[in-house]
Amino acid sequence: MSAETIAATPARILNKGDAGRHEYIADLPTLFLGLAIYLGFFLLTWNYHTLPWWAVLALGAPLICLHGSLQHEAVHGYPFRAAALNRLFAGWSLWLWMPYDLYVRSHLKHHIDEDLTAPGIDPESNYLTQAQYDAMSTLHRLVRQAMRSMAGRLLLGPAYFTAGVFAGIPHAIRVGDRRELMAWAWHVPTTALILYWVVGLCQIPFWAYVALIAYPGTAMALLRSYAEHRAMPQEGHRTIILEAGAFWSVMFLWNNLHALHHREPGLAWWKRPQRYRDLKPALLEGNGHYFVPGGYLALARSYLLRPKEPIIHPGT
Repeated sequence: MSAETIAATPARILNKGDAGRHEYIADLPTLFLGLAIYLGFFLLTWNYHTLPWWAVLALGAPLICLHGSLQHEAVHGYPFRAAALNRLFAGWSLWLWMPYDLYVRSHLKHHIDEDLTAPGIDPESNYLTQAQYDAMSTLHRLVRQAMRSMAGRLLLGPAYFTAGVFAGIPHAIRVGDRRELMAWAWHVPTTALILYWVVGLCQIPFWAYVALIAYPGTAMALLRSYAEHRAMPQEGHRTIILEAGAFWSVMFLWNNLHALHHREPGLAWWKRPQRYRDLKPALLEGNGHYFVPGGYLALARSYLLRPKEPIIHPGT
């Protein structure tokens, strides 16, 4: 697809399903990536007691973050075209809190670009309606306000989103949401197996696994979504291009080039860097130059302790 074609094609056509996908039965780069992540996880946890805490943190958090990025690729059909195989391969919640099938359900809904950032419609929106905000307790409002800064999102976000996921269980039972309950039917036994390995066999205290591996790994993953989208009238202007360095680009499998991903969600992660180089001018024109060239450090300089934008969606 040429730069001229991508600039002229409406985003709602490009952002569906197989846009950018190549032919494969099993995508080998994604398959090998996943195997490397699991090997690293088993080696780290097995050798936990021989390592200082800071080494566990430095190795464990990136592994969890990278596994979260692998799960994102699985949602979009990698390494296998069959969703059931991708669940078996990537649907193990190493960060413990998010059922894989709930993530699949919410993330595919998030890819309806005409609804991007709309609170109550886009499941990944960071915004609220005024009515939602008014209905919150004072403590809840304070937490949401604190999470408008990068530091607040990284420190409070993992606990906040974990609480939100578990708070949805009674409602799912009450209304008989079979899809959500089935997601937990996969999540509970697979997570129990993870904890059996971590706590039972490797004898890592549960609190240590959470504090040194799962929680900071989730925080790293939440860095990517901090500024991915903004509320704008133009649909194509809502999604960022952030040029990160090698470390963060690998951690996020180049999803920091997020406008490209929303245009071609079927594009393999390892093809994104070259596709971005080919289409950069058209992509920046198409996303209204919502562009951060200095990486996450540049974003932190502006928003580490300062809110990026208002919490109330301007369209509500």
